[in-house]
Amino acid sequence: MKLSTKGRYGVKAMVDLAIHYGDTPVSIKTISKRQNISEYYLEQLFSPLRKAGLIKSIRGAQGGYVLNKTPDQIKVSDVMYVLEGPIEIAECIEGVECNNVDCCATRLLWEKIKNSIDEVMESITLQDIANDYASIKQKNERINIVNRSEE
Repeated sequence: MKLSTKGRYGVKAMVDLAIHYGDTPVSIKTISKRQNISEYYLEQLFSPLRKAGLIKSIRGAQGGYVLNKTPDQIKVSDVMYVLEGPIEIAECIEGVECNNVDCCATRLLWEKIKNSIDEVMESITLQDIANDYASIKQKNERINIVNRSEE
């Protein structure tokens, strides 16, 4: 099972905006360079995110995109639902009629997996990911300083 590029790249772009929340608007070109995602693809992702009210565009020379809410108010599930719709593990738990529903040995397993994924995406905000990134970046900077001092 693999999440689509749309969802993964959409979350990456939204986290980029979260990391720079409160700064000046961020251009698609800047996000493209930082996240290694094509500008064209970002435009395709940002259109539904803007329509859903998760981001807004600012026009002008210093324009770009900003989050429409604080990073702690936007959950990963909000982004994923806009770009992907509900995560489907198996058709039988998504309302599609199944002939084996009464005797299926694995249906409960698929439900548990889907519920776990939904729970994680509901519980993590863009701020949580931005905080994790800041911690990792700080640790890496300390490691680089130590490595340079040993040379």
